[in-house]
Amino acid sequence: MAGWLWFRCLFGPSLHRIHRPLEQPRPEGRAGRRGWDYQPKTLERHTDSILGWASALWSLSYYSSPLILCYLYRKGYICSSKLAPYSQYVGTVLVCLLGVACLRGWGRWRNPEYLQFMTILEETRKSHTPSNKKKLASYDFDFSHWPADFSWKEVSNPKLSKGGVSLLKPEPKHRGAADSLLNSVRTLPCHIISYLIAHSFGRRMLYPGSVGLLQKAMRPMLQQGQARLIEEYDGQRNKLVACDGNEIDTMFVDRRGQRGPHGKTLVICCEGNAGFYEVGCMNTPLDGGYSVLGWNHPGFAGSTGVPFPQNEANAMDVVIQFAVHKLGFQLHDIVVYAWSIGGFTASWAVMSYPEIRALVLDASFDDLLPLALKVMPDSWRPLVTHTVRQYMNLNNAEQLCKYQGPVLLIRRTKDEIITTTGPEDIMSNRGNDLLLRLLQYRYPKVMTEDSLRAVRQWLSAGSQIEEASVYSGYEVDDDWCLSVLQSYQTDRETPFPWSVGEDMMLEGRRQLALFLARKYMRNFETTHCTPLPITEFHVPWKL
Repeated sequence: MAGWLWFRCLFGPSLHRIHRPLEQPRPEGRAGRRGWDYQPKTLERHTDSILGWASALWSLSYYSSPLILCYLYRKGYICSSKLAPYSQYVGTVLVCLLGVACLRGWGRWRNPEYLQFMTILEETRKSHTPSNKKKLASYDFDFSHWPADFSWKEVSNPKLSKGGVSLLKPEPKHRGAADSLLNSVRTLPCHIISYLIAHSFGRRMLYPGSVGLLQKAMRPMLQQGQARLIEEYDGQRNKLVACDGNEIDTMFVDRRGQRGPHGKTLVICCEGNAGFYEVGCMNTPLDGGYSVLGWNHPGFAGSTGVPFPQNEANAMDVVIQFAVHKLGFQLHDIVVYAWSIGGFTASWAVMSYPEIRALVLDASFDDLLPLALKVMPDSWRPLVTHTVRQYMNLNNAEQLCKYQGPVLLIRRTKDEIITTTGPEDIMSNRGNDLLLRLLQYRYPKVMTEDSLRAVRQWLSAGSQIEEASVYSGYEVDDDWCLSVLQSYQTDRETPFPWSVGEDMMLEGRRQLALFLARKYMRNFETTHCTPLPITEFHVPWKL
């Protein structure tokens, strides 16, 4: 038994923290803390450091291998006679690393804290009972070893297509000469280059949080944030398996048993392109007393895979299924809250699950393409357009217009990320285009050219005082606007788009357009990455 346990310690996960004490007393000197960082013994600490450096050097050599191989080829070193001595050297290094790993396993086996952790992990793998899961949740360790808590296979949903998730498709091609064989051959290099760009630096530029180097740099901060969620908020960490096989790292904080008006509402949070639930937008609804479910993009922290649009949609789908079928929430009790690029998965969620109660988009955009063109040379325009539309088509506005429920857009007036010309030009903020697309779809008879000019004038206001001045300048009567919308809704009960405003005078349409714009969008005078305070978080207006 002891030898088997040592063998498991040899290949066991790295242990980072003990969140809560179990039956054993706390180690001496830690009595005042609810949790503590795992302290490896000297042998384990040094051997772990050696293996860590070896892993880093392997990663570095892997990514630089094309350059290394090119150099060796030019120097004439790639031949059997010259490579043979190096193969013996590599074999010696591998044997030494294996010996170091055995010593690390021995050091872990001699540590009572790690030994108890491995015992609990093995018991949980054999029997995934609530009692064993609760014990295992007291530890923070490599998430790849965490047993799966929920899989998309546990639920059959006939309204979704292949694999349980509606497929995302690139823009349709037009028939005609463009589809000829000659044109396909001519554009083949463009397709190849687009694929290489999307699967190399393009994906990493779009989602820098998926870069391993950044995650290593942020690891102490992420571990601290996770400890806070578990130890202060009694958060529950779960592993979900999506239909593409990716494992999604989630954190759930349950407030249903607490006093307060918001505990029965679940807020599902969708993070930005370098955001993690450990330190991201989860904190805003938590401060408001909501039940909160956060998750990490594929390839971020404990989640596996890469964050391409289809993988993102698959992850969001299993998160919603988990919330409904495992956590026991109804779709009409769920609010989806997203920050920045998280608006893509959020808009996909409400498009695919229209019964969801509401959507809040903070510092989000209408379409990725204008922002991608902003950071690339003009000569690359056709290539960037093809790459985005084919592999990274984050068409938030198109998805949002397929949702019938309440929506709130939060615009950062000093946003430096989703503006196409700079934070000083508030009219280049792509949140404006998202609002206009939504209003034009839902209220096409109201959003005439004159109404659009009035709304754009309101959007160009750089402060609350200027905004109020524009609003009062058009003499908007809120009570009248509300009564018009309520009367239309009572008479027809029709889904969007509405025909309200078709028999209205020019002045009435402008008033109604400004009234709706202020209901659908709120300004927050700050930059893109400033955390949203709970005072700025509201459940969207509903007629």
